[in-house]
Amino acid sequence: MPPRPIPDRRPPRHRPLRDGPLRDRLDWLLREHQALHDPAIEPRNELPWLPELRRWQTRRLEASFDRFLRDPQRRPAAQFFLTDVYNEHDFAQRDADIARVLPMMQRLLPEHLLATVADAIELGLLTQALDLRMAQVLQAIGGPHRRLDAALYARAYRMAGLPRLRGYQIDLIARVGLGLGHALRLPGVSMLLRLSRAPARAAGLSQLQGFLERGFEAFGRLGDARGFIGEIEQDERDISRRLFAGDADPFDGAME
Repeated sequence: MPPRPIPDRRPPRHRPLRDGPLRDRLDWLLREHQALHDPAIEPRNELPWLPELRRWQTRRLEASFDRFLRDPQRRPAAQFFLTDVYNEHDFAQRDADIARVLPMMQRLLPEHLLATVADAIELGLLTQALDLRMAQVLQAIGGPHRRLDAALYARAYRMAGLPRLRGYQIDLIARVGLGLGHALRLPGVSMLLRLSRAPARAAGLSQLQGFLERGFEAFGRLGDARGFIGEIEQDERDISRRLFAGDADPFDGAME
């Protein structure tokens, strides 16, 4: 059975928040996110290959980030990516937090930071859709043992296809990182986050607050955010290109 197509339902790029489109974008993303993670609506969430795929991709990303993790200045930002942006964790609670607090967020947080939050949700949504497609392919070709290696991953990646959406996924990774880096330079944002800590905890919004605070702390210590994000973006594009091209060692020996 061929993988189900992923409809190209990307919302419009950012437009002024006060006129409503960013609110519409966030509403759309949160609805889609909830539906795509619901096994009653999307039964591929229960495919046995899905957890193994996510674990393997997390290990691959950690291997790709090795040089960042060994650099004291860039380590916090690398760890933030591994824990909060692009990994195997379920961000459903964080995104539910956003749905609950969305009206207040529009009044208190800068538009650019809200757009970055929207990019992070869209990245999670697209990653989930691509993972479901990959898991469906692995279910067909991977056998009963459910153990991934580099060769099987590369084969499934090519069979799942959608190189343009893979490229857009990398675009979103870069936009989230650059958005946080830009927000650091906005006056008053750091103070807003500190002041909102106790109310967020009292309102049960700790996951969203933690995401924003960890991002600010990590990028505050980074220095050259654009250079860091540029390296990640180039690495991910190179790996994707080699995977689609059938390169014998798309991960440069980092994965077996």
